[in-house]
Amino acid sequence: MGVAAVLQSQLRLPPQGYPAALNTAAKLRTLEAAATWRAAQRRVVFTNGVFDLLHTGHVALLEAARAEGDALIVGVNGDASARRLGKGPDRPVVAEGERARLVAALAAVDCVVLFDEDTPLALIRRLRPDVLAKGADYAPDAIVGAKDVEGWGGRVVRVPLVQDRSTTGLLEKLRRG
Repeated sequence: MGVAAVLQSQLRLPPQGYPAALNTAAKLRTLEAAATWRAAQRRVVFTNGVFDLLHTGHVALLEAARAEGDALIVGVNGDASARRLGKGPDRPVVAEGERARLVAALAAVDCVVLFDEDTPLALIRRLRPDVLAKGADYAPDAIVGAKDVEGWGGRVVRVPLVQDRSTTGLLEKLRRG
């Protein structure tokens, strides 16, 4: 029995700002707010997608993308943009605000921006990420913004896909019962 001195370095304390990290709504930003936030970050990675019916393939992409830099900004297609992608008349299943909030809840994600354009090119040009990450199902010459990112000295990373994980597959499985 007794008392011992404990150094602060020996304590396991949550990092500064830990409670804010749990506020997923705070990760949702407009393009202008994201651009301002981006300026304070070191090496920024950008990726985008619809993220309708979030699954482990999405999580693997986002974790791999985040590993490429110090912060990850995710562009999420708005409902109108998602419908124009031709994924089907009943898509997206989950509304844009909910999809954005679900993506923001993932630990790998630092910032989420909704966009309604057909491509994320305007976001990429405004945010000027250091790394652009996309799934390996995209051919290098089909990655929107790749030439821009490489033009300012950035890199393009193609992330391997998780086999048999897709929203389309999940929907087919649900329809079959």
